[in-house]
Amino acid sequence: MPLIDFPLDVLQSYQGINPKPSDFDAYWDRALQEMRAVEPQLEFVPSAFQVPFADCFDLYFTGVRGARIHVKYIRPKNVPEPHPAVLQFHGYTGDSGDWAGKLIYASLGFSVLAMDCRGQGGKSEDAGGVKGNTHHGHIIRGLDDHPDNLLFRHIFLDTAQLAGIAMGLPEVDPDCVAAMGGSQGGALTLACGALEPRVAKLAPAYPFLSDYRRVWEMDLAKDAYQEIRDYFRRFDPQHKREHEIFEKLGYIDVQHLASRIRGETVMAVGLMDTITPPSTQFAAYNKITAPKSLEIYPDFGHEWLPGFEDRTIAFFADWFCPRDNMKG
Repeated sequence: MPLIDFPLDVLQSYQGINPKPSDFDAYWDRALQEMRAVEPQLEFVPSAFQVPFADCFDLYFTGVRGARIHVKYIRPKNVPEPHPAVLQFHGYTGDSGDWAGKLIYASLGFSVLAMDCRGQGGKSEDAGGVKGNTHHGHIIRGLDDHPDNLLFRHIFLDTAQLAGIAMGLPEVDPDCVAAMGGSQGGALTLACGALEPRVAKLAPAYPFLSDYRRVWEMDLAKDAYQEIRDYFRRFDPQHKREHEIFEKLGYIDVQHLASRIRGETVMAVGLMDTITPPSTQFAAYNKITAPKSLEIYPDFGHEWLPGFEDRTIAFFADWFCPRDNMKG
């Protein structure tokens, strides 16, 4: 078969090349301490969109640095409580999507919480001096500032804070919370499970934000990673700070967080992916020490992967409510 990356046997042991900062663990422990000190100020606003079998809300909470984060929240009716919940994360520059895409899980007895990433295409704020969206440039946002001001640090913390909020809802079983998403959503799924290790199941597809130096060396700093090339061209045209820059990006590299994951993980990868190259995905997957399995699509790239949505539902199947209906 054609290859755009390492052969599969090499991928299965690949450990990544982007440097990991020496204070990485202290960095994230400090970040989590900041997050836990935030009063979330939850607000539940009934949505104009409603369905007979669930209540739909626009949920808002306050994240680190004062940003108000928006979440589509669907709470199923007439199911046992506490019941399971699934957190959904979207692709880069996108938003949480239509309510319709969340109803399958609500119909199966899950609460669903779909987060808009701060400053991207939805309603969540980027509180870095402006209201509204900033949309692009989030990988490099804060790169010339203190590492604690990297924007993806804050977005990663939003995912963990959302997981904690979900676990604290009286209708949700805190032992049955899952996370899922593709591309940026896949990266945020991994970050969420790493920073809130009580997340019990993770279903990421072709995760973004992993092994930045490998992306660079493959000459694939384009499309979703274009801003890295733009940064060098504008702010370090002779690459005098190259190691420093990649090391700082290491703070927000999901491969370095992956070992913190405790939840069971099912991940999907397309071996022809030129947006988030397979090696960068394997760099994260290979560091997960929790129970895990990988769904490999040899002929697919950064696109819909046939059967993975069904695989994800099957992965969550033992949590369906009411559970008695699943017997026999």
